[in-house]
Amino acid sequence: MAVVGEAGTDAEAVAGVKSARRAIELLEAFGRNHAWTSMTQLHAQTGFPRSSLHGLLRTLRDLGWIEADDVGTRFRLGVRALICGTAYLDRDPVMPYATDALERVREQTGLTAHYARLCGADIVYLETRESRRSAHLVSRVGRTLPAYATSLGKALLAELSDAELTKLLPTTVPALTERTITDREALRAELATTRARGYATEREQGTAGVACAAAVVPYRIPATDAMSCSMPCDEVTDAQLHHVGKLLHEVADDLSQQLRRVGIR
Repeated sequence: MAVVGEAGTDAEAVAGVKSARRAIELLEAFGRNHAWTSMTQLHAQTGFPRSSLHGLLRTLRDLGWIEADDVGTRFRLGVRALICGTAYLDRDPVMPYATDALERVREQTGLTAHYARLCGADIVYLETRESRRSAHLVSRVGRTLPAYATSLGKALLAELSDAELTKLLPTTVPALTERTITDREALRAELATTRARGYATEREQGTAGVACAAAVVPYRIPATDAMSCSMPCDEVTDAQLHHVGKLLHEVADDLSQQLRRVGIR
């Protein structure tokens, strides 16, 4: 009887883990969608059985993680998701120092400045300081983009070994714009250049009409964070873009030393 009981407990644990994993995958699916999403769409995106999906949606709605429309057939993220995401930033000891660094960059350049972190093969924007004249270049906190298509991501990818990079990059590299580098060897060559000079640059590879420069904040090994400036592509020369890159490298290095002095890793 004891063996049967243990087997039953194990089966319940496996079922619980499976449900938890599905709930997380479902929340991430909502995070990728920018509009109300139906159960039919979610079923197509996740492949979950409709019976399981119905139960998960009801539970997440009852707990406030998602909300339903007036007729209860479409869903989107709820306020609990915002509370949890905000708590992440509030409890990150890096952010007060990063915010001060972004303010410094914006004051010296007049440009929109960003702070981001590598999450898998994507970069996630954690903080933005908006240029007073370029509101259309703001990236929302929590926005994600493929690392290979952004200066922020390239600054971080340049810190990885060949083996780590091979593991992280997708087998095929989809283009975000006409200028996105999709050839893996060409991307490796650009990362080598980035590594040698200490900052990354790109023009319209992630977003049409936008040029960016970025530098890694190397307070961790391997580095996880980077800061950048974005600017209208037609308003900046290559020389100006590289000047911003050098400034970012200096500020990021100062920030890294400051974080290490106070014991943040």
